[in-house]
This record gives sequence, C-alpha cells and structure tokens, in this order.
Amino acid sequence: MHKVTYYHLPTCPYCIRADKILAELVQEHPEYAAVEFERINEMEQPELADQYDYYANPSMFIGREKIYECRLFESPEETRQHVLEVLQRAAAD
Repeated sequence: MHKVTYYHLPTCPYCIRADKILAELVQEHPEYAAVEFERINEMEQPELADQYDYYANPSMFIGREKIYECRLFESPEETRQHVLEVLQRAAAD
C-alpha cells in the first residue's frame, strides 16, 4: 500500500468533485479505504506545494510521481477514471 499526497484547495470545484468521487469509489470498493491520503491545502502549506511539480488542483502523487493532475474542463467521467487509477496504483504492492 502506498500513501497518496493530494494537493487541493477547499473551494476548487474540481477538488470538490474529486473528493466526492473518491468517497464514492471507496464506498463501491471497500478495499480502497486502507489507502492513506495526505491532504495538503496549498494555500495553507505553500512550502510543501512548492516541493512538487504540478500546475492545477487537484493533483495526486505517489512518492514524487504525479499520478493525476486535473485538466481544465475535465468531465466527471474523466475525473472518476483518474481517481480510480490513483486508488488502484496506491493499493498495489
């Protein structure tokens, strides 16, 4: 199991969508509940945000590898697929 570093902003509509989708996926796949997420609000912790290479929120990393970075005008289906991929990679040993 790998920890996911999750950069977000509380008022970002794409982050709110990703949070909702994440909760739905964990509900549908209880095995993903064990995946640890370190949530970092980039406005409150800019010194941490500066250590990672990303442009948009939400962004998710395993170690230093960027697994997901939201794209402008991303559809809910695309977000769901990307978040599922993050969960699958984080749960893999």
